[in-house]
Amino acid sequence: MPNQRRAGPADLHALWELRTRAIRATCADHYPGDIIEAWCAAPPPPKLQALLEAGGALLEEEDGQVLGYAILNLETSELDAAFVDPAQQGRGIARRLLAALDAMALAHGLRRLFLSSSLNAVPVYERAGYVALRREIYPHRSGIQLESVYMEKTLPCASHGR
Repeated sequence: MPNQRRAGPADLHALWELRTRAIRATCADHYPGDIIEAWCAAPPPPKLQALLEAGGALLEEEDGQVLGYAILNLETSELDAAFVDPAQQGRGIARRLLAALDAMALAHGLRRLFLSSSLNAVPVYERAGYVALRREIYPHRSGIQLESVYMEKTLPCASHGR
């Protein structure tokens, strides 16, 4: 049975490997091969370590294997990353991780989340309540230009017992 926990700096390597597998497997129908190769060749950005240290990252694992993860930047309200192992898709992992990030965001007083989604992931985020606002070009730090979709989600305010 999968369990969810906070991801920390010690998980960085496993998360980055999962991310690279997911990009290669799930983005091939949406991006040219040279773009995927440059995207996958990029090392983890320095900010990833900081986001893991800040406590906004969750992972789901089973029998010691990371099945998926999602990272929320608690300072900017940006959903920085969400990836599921391609062999584990269809098990509700992304849905559970995104719902848990929503709860984390609310606990931190955040009411609006945003992200720049890869083209293949738009339906996943739409099912989680995000709304596509525009197509854009995301300037990846590797130098490539990624077609993406800017999406936002407004979280419900707490009822405060009313």
